[in-house]
Amino acid sequence: MPLRIFNNLSSNIAQNRLSINNENLGLVIGRIASGNRLSGNDVNSADRSVSELLRSDARTLRQASKNLNDGISLINVAEGGLNEQAGILTRLREVLSVAGGAIGQNERDTLQLEINTLRDEFNRIANGTEFIGLKLLDGTLGRSVTTSKQITISTGLNSEEESQLNLNKLVDLESTDTATLDLDSISVSTFARSIDSLAQVEEAQDTISGYRASIGVTQNRLVRALATLNVSVENLNAAYSVISDADIAEEVANLTKQQLLVQSSAAMVGQANLIPEGVLLLLQQ
Repeated sequence: MPLRIFNNLSSNIAQNRLSINNENLGLVIGRIASGNRLSGNDVNSADRSVSELLRSDARTLRQASKNLNDGISLINVAEGGLNEQAGILTRLREVLSVAGGAIGQNERDTLQLEINTLRDEFNRIANGTEFIGLKLLDGTLGRSVTTSKQITISTGLNSEEESQLNLNKLVDLESTDTATLDLDSISVSTFARSIDSLAQVEEAQDTISGYRASIGVTQNRLVRALATLNVSVENLNAAYSVISDADIAEEVANLTKQQLLVQSSAAMVGQANLIPEGVLLLLQQ
């Protein structure tokens, strides 16, 4: 190789390699520090695109999972209210059965007072059972509610119908107040009226039992949907991990390699800078 003073090509080449090796070392350190294989500018764009799509899908399904948990909580609150109302109806049947016996007017007045109290509590539950401000037993969950006011849970990656669960269609829970269930007129004023009222309460019990059955079926469906969704999130996270997570063992080995390359490149820069001194040696002879 010719000896030159103004342009030391060997030094330029060594400096270029040192710069490249320093950059590679920085990338390796960044991957180890972040745990992300896709950090840096030398990443395959297809891998980055796929990883971002997987991450987006996983986050969307995690939110869908939260939606389902909220739906399950809502259903549980509604079931709790219906359970209390069912207990009140059972007590009303007991009171009306007593009124069907040979009792006096004072006893009937006392029983009517209890019926009125139970009826008030029944309506309090119907109007006061709420989930985050949403009334549940006043007909809000009925199928006949205006479409825009129906409660729908998003459970998928898009807005398609198969990714939505409409609680109004699944539960179809109409108002459970005493007026709707024809309980406002129950009375023990006479034996005949007590028997008629008993039939009214039994009919209301059948209605409440039907609602509770619908609630139970919906609850089971939401729980199964949640389990399926959680498996999907797990699989998406696993796929994202395969693409994006750094193999620390591999990266540490690469770190050692890049450190050696940087050290050798730096040494070669020093050696290359000594080459022009050969010119001085020639001139001194």
